[in-house]
Amino acid sequence: MQSEKPLLFAGHLTRWFVPLAALLVLAAFLFITPAGLLGKADGIGYAVCHRINERSFHLFGRQLPLCARCTGEFNAAAVTLIFLGFMSRKRSSMPLKGILAVLVLFFTAFGVDGSNSYLYLLKQTYTDFLPQIPNIYIPNNSLRLLTGSGMGIAMASVLYPVVNQTIWRKADERPALTWKEFGGLLGIILLIDLGILSEQPIILYPIALLSVLGVLALLSMVFSIVWVIIMRQENTFERLKQLWMPVVAGLTLTFLMISVIDLLRLKLTGTWGGFPLG
Repeated sequence: MQSEKPLLFAGHLTRWFVPLAALLVLAAFLFITPAGLLGKADGIGYAVCHRINERSFHLFGRQLPLCARCTGEFNAAAVTLIFLGFMSRKRSSMPLKGILAVLVLFFTAFGVDGSNSYLYLLKQTYTDFLPQIPNIYIPNNSLRLLTGSGMGIAMASVLYPVVNQTIWRKADERPALTWKEFGGLLGIILLIDLGILSEQPIILYPIALLSVLGVLALLSMVFSIVWVIIMRQENTFERLKQLWMPVVAGLTLTFLMISVIDLLRLKLTGTWGGFPLG
């Protein structure tokens, strides 16, 4: 009985400490990042994306918080997580093998296009850089968006069942994605990508916000799982409302990481814009 008292005290202390830490970290993030809703979105994108102007879509001449590739990646991840939240609920098995093979192709396309695009950037910036190695093709924002979207689908489709495997006492052991659901998800994201490529402000504004929410969702899910493992709470949750502590802890760690990266990058570059070229 006596051995349980320190554990109870630590539990009560954690219940007070985590929300307080969340408020302090969020306040710090809001203080250091640019003003306005899109300014805060820029602060999130700034921590995970190069934000090069020429490789981004623009809203009324204003660069979106994430480049074209990252916009596709994190927007698709957000849409995939929302889709799985409605369709898959507590399903904890990986998508079907055939779907996993498609996801591997998406990952490969992301790597190939990203590498080719980076090589093209280096050749533009440094004219004598590896002249003997040609580019496979001239990169463009449309390909960046589409390959980024594929990567976002892949990341979210794998992370979602991993989270369910970790948190639920009684998880649904069915695959997180079936072919019918996968086809529907691809159709939704393709339509959204076509809307982004139209560059209509009425589409780009919500996309700008959804994409940074995708960043927060992926990172906070990872940190929440880390918290659950550290606290030895694996497979102990039965209802969503019981997850408030891991979710708050995950978001706190996410905003802490973003704020630290923002401050370091701002110190190094002196600008909230993209990485300087040349």
